[in-house]
Amino acid sequence: MDLYEYQGKELFRRFGIPTSEGRLASTPAEAQAAAEELGGQVVVKAQVLTGGRGKAGGVKLAEADDAEQKANEILGLDINGHVVRRLWIERASEIAKEYYLSVTFDRGEKKPLFMLTTEGGIEIEQVAEETPEKLARLHVDPLEGYQPYQARRLIYGAGIADPNEQKQLLDIVGKLYACFVGTDAMLCEINPLSVTPEGEVRALDSKFTVDDNALYKHPEIAEMRDPESVPPEERAAREKGVTYVKLDGEVGILGNGAGLVMSTLDVITLAGGRPANFCDLGGGGDAQGVVDALEVISADPQVRSIYFNIFGGITRTDEVARGILTALEQIGIEHPIVVRLDGTNAEEGRRILADSGQGNLHVEPTMLEGAKRAVELAK
Repeated sequence: MDLYEYQGKELFRRFGIPTSEGRLASTPAEAQAAAEELGGQVVVKAQVLTGGRGKAGGVKLAEADDAEQKANEILGLDINGHVVRRLWIERASEIAKEYYLSVTFDRGEKKPLFMLTTEGGIEIEQVAEETPEKLARLHVDPLEGYQPYQARRLIYGAGIADPNEQKQLLDIVGKLYACFVGTDAMLCEINPLSVTPEGEVRALDSKFTVDDNALYKHPEIAEMRDPESVPPEERAAREKGVTYVKLDGEVGILGNGAGLVMSTLDVITLAGGRPANFCDLGGGGDAQGVVDALEVISADPQVRSIYFNIFGGITRTDEVARGILTALEQIGIEHPIVVRLDGTNAEEGRRILADSGQGNLHVEPTMLEGAKRAVELAK
């Protein structure tokens, strides 16, 4: 679950990481009141779960008397498909230096990974590609846990020589790791980590991602989820308990098991099509689960065909076939539907579907043949 900047900063403050003072606003009038309360020059920041907001006009400096106008210019902006509905009004900071600091989970190493560079304020991918020697990286062994010497190694590796900055960074690195572990985060990123002319180091921005599977332990973080931040199809899927991710193609995909669904996305691409979604039915194939998944997939106006890819290991494919037919009786779907069944009772499942008389139902014996048929029907 991705958090907005203001939410990430709230969690930073809970763990003692210094941030700039600010207020949340959802209307121009609220932005004006927040600016007057903060006093002096402020920064009006769009709150969206995507990057590039500065280039898109989503970050503006304002005085106390024109914050309302600047807020009016930003609210309603479409930034990479995300409409701005909230603003963070923050007291403006003088910046002498900009650093980058993050801790993320490195899936390859199965360890948390710190990254620190003096090249703050730009995308970390750009730094890694263009000036990798300026990026200090350090893994933390989860069994050993974080140790202060690791922060010192990170700071020296990034080439930060000022003793005052080193002292503050040593404290911030430790607190950022405590925040990462304490919230079951997958990413805690500060970009930029600013240094004021007086030498004060603080988080000027926040990018924060929490592991969905750990939200049951953090109800206060779970409440931060903004349902309007995700596409309507994903909101509907979440309400129905369906694992669904919206994509940009025209072939709707439904499978049982995340690995099989990921493989199906690849096969659709191989066959010359574009997947419209990732949708995992899970281990079962009951009629209600199929109904819920079909309702979500067919509601996407981009979908032109639907591809069921079912492998019966634990699941019996004849039961899945009956579930599909029951679902089609409950909801009227005009999209052509391609079904590939394999595994337990696959022949029986294919016979049930073939004998159903459903004109828009097409049964294929292999994954690749099914993908080719689904792509052909989507044209």
